[in-house]
Amino acid sequence: MAQRIGQRRTKTFRECATAYIDAHQSEWKNPKHSQQWTNTLDQYAYPVLGDLPASEIDEALVLNVLTPIWKDKTETAKRLRGRIEAVLDWATFNKYRQGENPARWKGHLEHSLAKPSKVAKVKHHAAMPYQDLPAFMQELRGRGGLGAKALEFLILTGCRSGEIRGAVWSEIDLGSKLWVIPAQRMKMAQEHRVPLSAVAIDLLTSLPRMDGTDLVFPSSKPNTPLSDMTLTAVLRRSSGNAYTVHGFRSCFRDWLAETTNYPNEACELALAHSISNKVEAAYRRGDMLDKRFQMMNDWANYCGGD
Repeated sequence: MAQRIGQRRTKTFRECATAYIDAHQSEWKNPKHSQQWTNTLDQYAYPVLGDLPASEIDEALVLNVLTPIWKDKTETAKRLRGRIEAVLDWATFNKYRQGENPARWKGHLEHSLAKPSKVAKVKHHAAMPYQDLPAFMQELRGRGGLGAKALEFLILTGCRSGEIRGAVWSEIDLGSKLWVIPAQRMKMAQEHRVPLSAVAIDLLTSLPRMDGTDLVFPSSKPNTPLSDMTLTAVLRRSSGNAYTVHGFRSCFRDWLAETTNYPNEACELALAHSISNKVEAAYRRGDMLDKRFQMMNDWANYCGGD
């Protein structure tokens, strides 16, 4: 009995972290989440904390991990702190340590580290000015290849790269001009209905249907979608590193705000954004689909589809 108690008290931070990840990864929607946990702990936490008993980890050790990257890699450091806190909470619950959690922020590390919002440099996705988009679209349509088609479809729909690359034909109703993206493929974990403009429908009908896959934009590998870098490479051939693929969503939003009278709710719905106003969110039931059909056709026409 005493030996078992001793073993429990000397379980290392690495062992606790591994057990925590094993216990929780099934509830994480994106498989990459588990890999991100492992990678950040491997790179930053384990060299300092990995082989130490969880019971011996204190504030000074946690700060040894976080302080070197707090200013230069603030977002990573912020997430890492939360992960260390979660692992140590797990260790406390399972009797591998006692006392307050040295990685907690409120009332504790907030006194030793600057607020992340004060030191982090906000990096926006570089967006092409909407005024330049029609010329870019004309050039894009002069290229061959599925990557160029995928990027054009991304621009026409205002969707994210992962949503485009993971699109399957069974989600798309060409007759109704509607693409329904299931909740499990959406960032906000809610089903998203995308009205398709006449131009977007023409693009889809021009695509070949590949044998052995339901993917709309498959890669050369069996039943595998195009990579994110494929779309980025298409963009870089024209603009170098000046803009990002994700930035086309901002381009679309800027055009809506500066040149149209569509209500803000419809604009946010088109981008599948959550509603920050809780009262508005509670009372809104529809997704303004009819209004958004007209919006997407207007956008396609602006892009050079008329």
